[in-house]
Amino acid sequence: MLWEICRFSRSVKIIPLPERKEKLMRLPRAIIKLTEAFERLPGIGPKTAQRLTFYLLRTPQNFLEGFAQAILELKEKTKVCSLCHSIDETDPCAICADPTRDQAMICVVEEPLDVLAIEKSGAYRGLYHVLGGVINPLDNIGPEQLHIFDLLPRLKSGKIRELILATNPTMEGEATAMFITRLVKNSGIKAQSLHLTRIGRGLPTGADLQYADDLTLKKALEGRKEY
Repeated sequence: MLWEICRFSRSVKIIPLPERKEKLMRLPRAIIKLTEAFERLPGIGPKTAQRLTFYLLRTPQNFLEGFAQAILELKEKTKVCSLCHSIDETDPCAICADPTRDQAMICVVEEPLDVLAIEKSGAYRGLYHVLGGVINPLDNIGPEQLHIFDLLPRLKSGKIRELILATNPTMEGEATAMFITRLVKNSGIKAQSLHLTRIGRGLPTGADLQYADDLTLKKALEGRKEY
C-alpha cells in the first residue's frame, strides 16, 4: 500500500493512499509455456524466446504440426551407438558397422557433431569414440559422467593400433586428453601395441602470422613436418 507523508511543523502524519490497480496485459498460457520452453534452450534469452514464439504463432498450422512431429521423432527415431556412443538410426551405428573402415584406429571426440565435422573432411576412415563432453569441475562434470572408461575395453581387445585424441584445444579439452593419456598408460596396455596421438594445432589456412597469438604460433612450430 502506498503512503503519503505530510509534515506539519514538528509532527509527521502518514496518510494511506488508495492503491492503483494497473491493468496489465496477460498473455495466453500457451504462449507463456512455449516461451519458457525456448528459454531453457542454450543460447536463447527471454527476448529471443518471445520472438520465436510469436513467429511460430504466425506460421500455418501444417508447419506447426510438422515442427512438433520432428521434435517428437528426435528421441523416438534416434539411437545412441552402444560401441562409440555416437548418434544414428541404428545400433551399432553405420560407421561402427562398416567393414570397410579401418578397425585399428579410434578417434576420440567430445560430441557427435565432431564426428560429423571430421567425416565431412574425408581425411579419416577409422572408428570413433564419443565422450559426451569434457571434464569440467566447475560444472561438476568428472570422468564418471563421460564415456571415458568405456574406451578401455575397446583398447584392451588388442585390435587398436592408434588412438587419436581429438578433443578441442581448450583448457577442458586438454585436461580431458591428459586424463585419457594417463588412464591408458596406467591400464596395462603395452605402449608398443598402441600409438597414442593428438590432433595437430596451428595456423588455419589463409591466416596471417602477424595476427596469430603466441600460443598458436608455438603449436604451429612444434607441429611442423618435412615439406
